[in-house]
Amino acid sequence: MKLRKWQEDGLRKFLGTQSDFLAVATPGAGKTTFAILAAQSMIDRSEIKNLYVIVPTAHLRGQWARAAEREGIQLDSDFVNRSQTQAKDFDGIVATYQSVAANPLLWRKLACDPRRPSLVIFDEIHHAGDAENLAWGAALSEAFGGAHRRLSLSGTPFRSDGKLIPFLNYDVTRRVVADINYDYGMALQDQEVVRPVAFPAMDGEARWRFASEHPMSQKLSETDASTTAAALKTALDPSGQWIPSVLKRAHEELELMRQDKPDCGGLVVATDQASAHAYAEILRQSTGDVVDVAVSDDPAASKIIDRFGRSTSRWIVAVQMISEGVDIPRLGVIVYATRTRTEMFFRQVVGRCVRKQGDEDEMCARVFIPSIAQLLTIAAGIERTVDAVLADEESKVRRSTADGEGEGGRGSGRTTEVLGSSAAAHAFTISSGDAFEEAELLHARRLGQQAGLPVGTEPSAIARLLRLSGTSAQPGATVEPAVHQTLSEAKKEVRDLITRKVGRLSRITRKPHSHIHSELNRHCHEKAIDQATLDTLKKRLLVLDKWIESA
Repeated sequence: MKLRKWQEDGLRKFLGTQSDFLAVATPGAGKTTFAILAAQSMIDRSEIKNLYVIVPTAHLRGQWARAAEREGIQLDSDFVNRSQTQAKDFDGIVATYQSVAANPLLWRKLACDPRRPSLVIFDEIHHAGDAENLAWGAALSEAFGGAHRRLSLSGTPFRSDGKLIPFLNYDVTRRVVADINYDYGMALQDQEVVRPVAFPAMDGEARWRFASEHPMSQKLSETDASTTAAALKTALDPSGQWIPSVLKRAHEELELMRQDKPDCGGLVVATDQASAHAYAEILRQSTGDVVDVAVSDDPAASKIIDRFGRSTSRWIVAVQMISEGVDIPRLGVIVYATRTRTEMFFRQVVGRCVRKQGDEDEMCARVFIPSIAQLLTIAAGIERTVDAVLADEESKVRRSTADGEGEGGRGSGRTTEVLGSSAAAHAFTISSGDAFEEAELLHARRLGQQAGLPVGTEPSAIARLLRLSGTSAQPGATVEPAVHQTLSEAKKEVRDLITRKVGRLSRITRKPHSHIHSELNRHCHEKAIDQATLDTLKKRLLVLDKWIESA
């Protein structure tokens, strides 16, 4: 089997040590293949007799067993705790974290027998601690602390609650230290493993009230910490106008993509099961298609996901069944219709649509998101390396462990009465950290069609090429003030764009924002951006574009 360079490096490092090992890799990079080949190498060297794989969901048990079988390793994916012992014709077991937590002493007996040394693989190890009372982490330590070797896998090796994850190494600042790292930002540069992804940001007005207070009305893009949760809950309510209009827009985009890739599919990630079924019904009524729904309470959920992955049907709706690990390479469109706002969960969802299908796959995936600041920031930084994300996550945890989860914000604890929502409006699309407004995208799409590009080509990619070539896709659309704008409004608009581009450059070069702003001041012969004229502000944009392109 031909290995990618990160897999070769990781395998060499893993086999050259006896310590706990963490491999961080983006979805689609081949974490499963890497782990199974590591196990096969240890079996061939007679270093281990058994393999135990621990996964977050029941669906992944079958997926791992099939992958292992291709390399001649037989894993029992139907093992239950009451069986007590492993059948002799199996080389090991695939089980869930929940099963281990239910009886850690049994798993210690199975995996820690010195006469039959074992390798334990933890898939998506950040789940350790997710269970009630944070029992999973303690159970894993008790069950597998005496195992011969432990190999942990993750694409997002951090937790929003700040809890330490068992069997991982941390530096003095409590940041996870990976033994091998191949994240989305690195894979995107290779252009062989993952697709680029664009984020259409959907704005709209939400109307609600807290308990018996006066009704409130606010655009999603204008919410703050005290109103984001309530506005998002309102927008995602299936009885309003916002979510049906987003689903309609996403379906139209999917239809365009299917003209180039006929089996391209879409996923809607919902907050709860009731919403999932409601969204599926909206899609059924508007498209006439059969829409699959995969929820954890349905014993047939794994079969539904497998069937969707092999079919050419358009849509599947899920709660968390397809948030990570599940392999459906034909996914090209995702609607992020959940109230969860942590970076870890967001990245896991995005990971479902970035896996390339061969060298000829030139598709750009689309993830439709609500236009709230928290998600926009994460989307703009999706190409950051995991190291940068870890630094931010640890900083957030030290400040507060509650922000971003569920309802969150200062409105938490108050009952939100949903009053209604407007149809969604496409504010802009985020692609590689830059924002492209609707007018610019429409113009770019028309130019692409005139040039004979595939109809499903992501217009932000065309718009970026036009910007880099010095030709604005919509002359004046991003920096020229509209007729009704005051000079102050125009300058604020340009300063905001400068701020976003400085953030983009900072992520690429790892230079602090303040350092980049200081370099801009020197380059433009000004003491501070507040003293800049509109003309010199535009000059700063041109300078930033050159620096970003060079970087």
